[in-house]
Amino acid sequence: MITKFRKPTLALLIALIMAFFVTSPATAAMVQSRISSQQADHERMQSQDLETIQRALENRLVQEKLGAYGLTQEEIRAKLQSMTDQQRHLLAQASEKVLAGGDGVGTVIGVLIIILLVVIIVKLLDKQIIIK
Repeated sequence: MITKFRKPTLALLIALIMAFFVTSPATAAMVQSRISSQQADHERMQSQDLETIQRALENRLVQEKLGAYGLTQEEIRAKLQSMTDQQRHLLAQASEKVLAGGDGVGTVIGVLIIILLVVIIVKLLDKQIIIK
């Protein structure tokens, strides 16, 4: 049973369209990943916080206080690595005040901030401060 098409060119065109669109191969590829601006800002803030903390820990007065409580540099570094981002940010904010310096009032505030910084680090290391 062969039937004749009224318009053979139309039938051929429809057959070609069906062949191209139905049997076309699917193409896929991996999309390159990009760091979002929010993630980049977060990483930049973390590195700034660590830099601020490191500068504060290099302060002679801070080193003396931490040494008086029996803390070594390795213990301090280990604790900094185990801190959460929020704890590091809080410590960096306290450290900025230590680095600010200033007049006599600023010095007193700086010493108090250093003591607070030392107490936070000592508490995070599960050590006890005994005052007699």
